[in-house]
Amino acid sequence: MNLLPFSWHLSELVVIVGAGVALQFTGLSSKQRKQSIGALLALLIVTVWPVGDLAASVSLTVATIQRLVIMLLVAPLLLLSLPTSLLVTMTKPRIVDAVLRRLTHPGVAIVTVLVLGTATLSVPVVDAGAHSQLTRELILLVVLLTGFLLWMPAINVLPGAKRLSPAGRGGYLFGSSLVVTSLSFIWIFSLHPLYSGLHHQKQLVHMSALFDQQMAGFVAKGLCYFPLWIVAFVIFSRAEESGVPVEESPLYWADVERQLLRIDRQRERAVRRHKPQ
Repeated sequence: MNLLPFSWHLSELVVIVGAGVALQFTGLSSKQRKQSIGALLALLIVTVWPVGDLAASVSLTVATIQRLVIMLLVAPLLLLSLPTSLLVTMTKPRIVDAVLRRLTHPGVAIVTVLVLGTATLSVPVVDAGAHSQLTRELILLVVLLTGFLLWMPAINVLPGAKRLSPAGRGGYLFGSSLVVTSLSFIWIFSLHPLYSGLHHQKQLVHMSALFDQQMAGFVAKGLCYFPLWIVAFVIFSRAEESGVPVEESPLYWADVERQLLRIDRQRERAVRRHKPQ
């Protein structure tokens, strides 16, 4: 793979810069603006040259770091940067609300994250991304959406979603840390390289294909466990400092509005169902 000259990755640049510009016109607070800028800068770093190229067709370790940065840093910062009013508008359509209501249930979210996270680093998907720019971009989009789903039950930003208590959020994050890197043990204990689409590890990252694969397993564990555990600890400590019982979940007006909207929709369905033909 020839990494030179510099590869501009025009499509990623356009999307990321466009998203950054759009977010500046959505009434962000100073804190939210910093969060959005930080998220988009991190996304830019891991999707363009050289990290994006190395992750695409050279190194499983770099690919793992790329995906974990998107899931564990970019996704939560973007969620936190969105104003509640914008989230209410984006999730108000009936179908969007219905799908997110089910997917963000903690149990469903963990299973879905397990399936999608495993799929994006599976052998066929990684090999397909190594040979197709479009496939690679679709994979990263799925990774970002998986990150959103991972964090929605934990940071309580989605209107009308099941809001966990601090104890529940901490427990959810501990459980999630075990499933995000489900392939890591296979990588560590495999006796031969599994990813034929990745090549030139020796020349470009100075590791054999097998060592790169084993290193990816250890990196996956370290970069997944510690951030999620630290966030869980912070959730517990902040709840205690603010005097909020760790067993209780707060109630927000956006949740009340969404529940009232759902009740109205249920009534409309009931009326239509019993309306004479």
